[in-house]
Amino acid sequence: MNRIKSLNKGVKYMLLASFMFAIMGAFAKLASEHMSSLEVVFFRNLFGVVLIGYTVYKNPMKQIGGKPFLLFFRGFMGFSALLAYFYNIANIPLGDAVTYSKTAPIFTAIFAWLFLSEKLSVSAWIAVFLGFCGIVLIAQPDAIGFTKYDLLGIFSGVGAALAYTSVRELRKYYDTRAIVLSFTLVGTLGPILLFVISEFVHMPSLDFMLGEFVMPSGVVWLYVIGLGVLGTLSQFYMTKAYGETKAGIVGAVSYTNIVFAIFVGMLLGDAFPTLLTSAGILLVVAAGIMVARDK
Repeated sequence: MNRIKSLNKGVKYMLLASFMFAIMGAFAKLASEHMSSLEVVFFRNLFGVVLIGYTVYKNPMKQIGGKPFLLFFRGFMGFSALLAYFYNIANIPLGDAVTYSKTAPIFTAIFAWLFLSEKLSVSAWIAVFLGFCGIVLIAQPDAIGFTKYDLLGIFSGVGAALAYTSVRELRKYYDTRAIVLSFTLVGTLGPILLFVISEFVHMPSLDFMLGEFVMPSGVVWLYVIGLGVLGTLSQFYMTKAYGETKAGIVGAVSYTNIVFAIFVGMLLGDAFPTLLTSAGILLVVAAGIMVARDK
C-alpha cells in the first residue's frame, strides 16, 4: 500500500486510465455480441460529443483556427482506426487487439520523421525494427499472408498514429477540446452515414464498417453506458497523467494496458497468449517504451 501511495501522480493516473481502458474493451466485446462494431463505435463517440459539447457550452473555446482540412483528417483517421480496433475486439482476443492498437507510437515516430522532419535516434530506429518483428510474431502470417484481423489490427495502429501526428500540428491552432471533438463528432456522424449505406450495400468483406442499427435493450444498455463512461474517463485520466509527469514515463506506463487487457480478456473466455504471441507482445511493448523514453 505504501508503494502505491509513493508512486508519482502521473503514473497513478496512467495506471488508472490503462485499467479503465481495458474494462472499456471488455464492455465493447460484450456489446459486440448484440450489435455491430459500427454501432459500438457510434455509442462510444456519442458520449464524447455530449461531454465535450457541455464543456464548450460552459467555457467557450479560444483558438486561432485555420486548419479545417487537417482537423477533419485527424477526426477521420481516428474514427477509421477505432472502427478497426472495435471490430478486432469483437473477433480476436482482447489482449491481441489492444497490442495492435498500441503499435501507434511506433508508427507515430515514423510519420513524425516523414512529415514533420523530426529526427529519430538510433535507439528509436531499433525500436521501430523490434516493433515490426513483434507485429509479425503476433500475426504469424502463413503462405497466404496476413489475415483480415491482422491487417485491421495493423491499420488501427497506423490510423491512430496518423491522427496523433496531425495533433502535433493542430495544437498550434486549436483548443484541445476542438481537436478531440473533431474525432468524436466524425465518429458519431460517420456511423450514421454508414448505417444508411448499409441498407443498400451488402458485402461480407466490409462488415467491419457496415452494420444495421439495433436499439439496445436490457443489459446491453449497461455495456453501452459502461464503454462510453469508461472510455471518456480513461481519456480524462490519461490527459491528467501527461500533465503531471514526463511524456516518456507516462508513455511507458501506458503499456500496462496490454497486461490488464490480457487478464480481462481471459475472464471473458480468451485463451492465454501462445509463446510466439507473448514474444510478439513483449517486443511491441519494448519498442513502445523505447520510443516513449526517447522523447
